[in-house]
Amino acid sequence: MTGDILRAEGLRKQFPGVLALDGVDLSLRAGEVHVLLGENGAGKSTLIKILSGAYHPDGGRVLMDGRPVRIRSAGDARALGIATIYQEFNLVPQLTVAENLALGRPPRRFGLVDRARMERDATDLLARVDVRVDPRTPVGRLGIARMQMVEIAKALALDARILIMDEPTAVLTTGEVEKLFAIVRQLRDEGVSIVFITHHLEEIPEIGDRVTVLRDGRSVAEVPASAPHDELVRLMVGRPIDQQYPRQRSRPGEPLLKVKGLTRRGVFADVSFEVRAGEVVGVAGLVGAGRTEVARAVFGADHYDAGEVTVNGRRLPPGDVHAAMEAGLGLVPEDRKGQGLVLGAAVDENLGLVTLRAATRAGFVDRKGQRTAAAKVAGQLGIRMAGLDQEVRTLSGGNQQKVVIGKWLVAGARVLILDEPTRGVDVGARVEIYQLVNELTAAGDAVLMISSDLPEVLGMSDRILVMARGRLVGELPAVEATQDDVMAMAVSEVEGGRVQ
Repeated sequence: MTGDILRAEGLRKQFPGVLALDGVDLSLRAGEVHVLLGENGAGKSTLIKILSGAYHPDGGRVLMDGRPVRIRSAGDARALGIATIYQEFNLVPQLTVAENLALGRPPRRFGLVDRARMERDATDLLARVDVRVDPRTPVGRLGIARMQMVEIAKALALDARILIMDEPTAVLTTGEVEKLFAIVRQLRDEGVSIVFITHHLEEIPEIGDRVTVLRDGRSVAEVPASAPHDELVRLMVGRPIDQQYPRQRSRPGEPLLKVKGLTRRGVFADVSFEVRAGEVVGVAGLVGAGRTEVARAVFGADHYDAGEVTVNGRRLPPGDVHAAMEAGLGLVPEDRKGQGLVLGAAVDENLGLVTLRAATRAGFVDRKGQRTAAAKVAGQLGIRMAGLDQEVRTLSGGNQQKVVIGKWLVAGARVLILDEPTRGVDVGARVEIYQLVNELTAAGDAVLMISSDLPEVLGMSDRILVMARGRLVGELPAVEATQDDVMAMAVSEVEGGRVQ
């Protein structure tokens, strides 16, 4: 690795009421993986949006091969050889995988789109990221993990000199992460420079060469990827964090959530479990095991064919979200932007979404009462914002997640289903979310936590349920379980094979 292919010097960017970047420096050498690390709100997203042409800096400059450049659009970035894979996918759900991979530059023959060639090219790209999917499949039918790999394949199609990857492993299983890392190493060996954003500290020495740490809009340090985790955490948050998974266990009470024989043909079958007051039950399994599908069915977002769900002694009708909410059940979905928030609405409006119906009388909403409740929960969760009127879309990922959780606190939910609760959330905000889980269970509430992060499941659960191929294949006490124990169950062959 010799010479800088890209340098960012003294970048500044200000939004109304927020100084997002205040003199950020970053250097990128040819053929290296440079990790960008920082808490949510530290300025990482703003920096990469400047480098990708989505934002224009208010100060500072960017140099490519030693020459100043102006990146005024995504087209400018592509012309310079910069491709970006954002954490929130940039795909068109209604289009096929092949159409997404060729979006904006489809191959043509005799003036018409050459669909056969487009699908052949898509097949080759998907093979590079080791994804087996029909290129004619609409992207909207894919799971989150496969969408992530399609995004990576889309970037590979551009033959970029610089590849920016924003939380690419957030929704991938251990095996998929290993495949991704193999691709990243191959690209590095081919001379591609990679900016890699992650909140998983254990990934940094495995994949990175150098680390630049951002805090409060400033670049505070550049260290080797071999730097100790404790040092990285201290640089990120400005203080040491004593315990990464601060679960405070207590004696569980009566069951608040009972699921019996839940079945949806072709998706999951005969799923039964209980979650008791004061308890965190983790749900582990590979992507596609049916974890999210079960959670959505329990909440009433999706219908099921057989079984029953009982919340706090009240049996819920299938497919009835309002009945679930009235019974005290809440769901924090894995796709917070697509399913958990109204991005164009303010913080207080999002926090009041669940209670909006109850706060409405004769067509008028009790705005004062809603705002008071929102202010209380925002303070309790430590949501970093300019004010309750700030649009949720402008918050950092960690603070958006707090808003998604907070609306259920406003509603007083007794049972909370958390689906990938810390996806894309930095280590400091993770600990804050874990402390909130402790507060909920200490108050006698119950939490069902679905996570692909095995250390998180082991560290924050009291019991662990393991799913494979649409069935519940085992249960483990968290204090005795190991990652190997969970993975052995997660990859086990289920009697009768996949659910039919």
